[in-house]
Amino acid sequence: MALPDILKNNLRLPAIGAPLFIIANPALVMAQCKSGIVGAFPALNARTATQLDEWLAEITEGLQQYNQENPDRPAAPFAVNQIVHRSNLRLQQDLELCVKYKVPVVISSLGAVPEVNAAIHSYGGIVLHDVINNRHANSAIRKGADGLIAVAAGAGGHAGTLSPFALIAEIREWFDGPVALSGAISSGRAILAAQAMGADLSYIGSPFIATKEANAVDAYKDMIVQSSAKDIVYSNYFTGIHGNYLRPSIEAAGMDPDHLPEADPSKMDFHKATTGAKAWKDIWGCGQGISAVKEVLPAGELVERWIEQYKEAKSALCQAQ
Repeated sequence: MALPDILKNNLRLPAIGAPLFIIANPALVMAQCKSGIVGAFPALNARTATQLDEWLAEITEGLQQYNQENPDRPAAPFAVNQIVHRSNLRLQQDLELCVKYKVPVVISSLGAVPEVNAAIHSYGGIVLHDVINNRHANSAIRKGADGLIAVAAGAGGHAGTLSPFALIAEIREWFDGPVALSGAISSGRAILAAQAMGADLSYIGSPFIATKEANAVDAYKDMIVQSSAKDIVYSNYFTGIHGNYLRPSIEAAGMDPDHLPEADPSKMDFHKATTGAKAWKDIWGCGQGISAVKEVLPAGELVERWIEQYKEAKSALCQAQ
């Protein structure tokens, strides 16, 4: 099945910038879109629904102006992540704003709800739902999602444990719609590899934390540049759901990364996470693919680098045949 026009139009690279909790902001999203990939942010990154309204206006108007000034290379679409979880008290308000601005792509997480899908479909938008296993993938499509984000082992933030080869293969046995793959993707070569195994798009987060536009403190960005896969710890202690975090940030908070207790999933509370929780602010999420991140760059420059790597990898494979 071909990608919907919303996803393939104006893409220079088959990729989505993952919606980084707290970190993604209008400046990062617009830089991603202008560089030719889908830019995304979580609705809850805007501290209030009023601010979300302002952000959506800024992004929509900014990209429209960019397209008018650059008709030969218009921007890729943008996406908003909606956390569909009982602790998200703003879901209905934020969803209404997505409808108001006709957000092209909505990424739903932590709950597949038909009403969310119907609201986005009402104006022609599409919904991608993130999943960590085949059972969740089936449920999301049955409830009306248009596509899937397969969150495999090694992804930053909340991540699964399945190999990307296994997860994509299981999903492709029954689903031929849009699939993006998440998990340690941080180069043009890896983006091509994701396509080779059956994904339409790559879903990339951690490298964008170490960009000029990202709303992350310099210490966080520097820690990513200095770290590698061995520095990633997988734990559910901080939010109640398993995720990947930077070991040095856990140590800096006075905890032993090798002896973290187990937490109950009911601990998950996104309202608290935006108003002072340690997770994400002091304990820094990150994926295993960061060894490829060697310096802090503007987001557009990072994407341009990947575009060249992608072309080189594709050419090398063709020559090898």
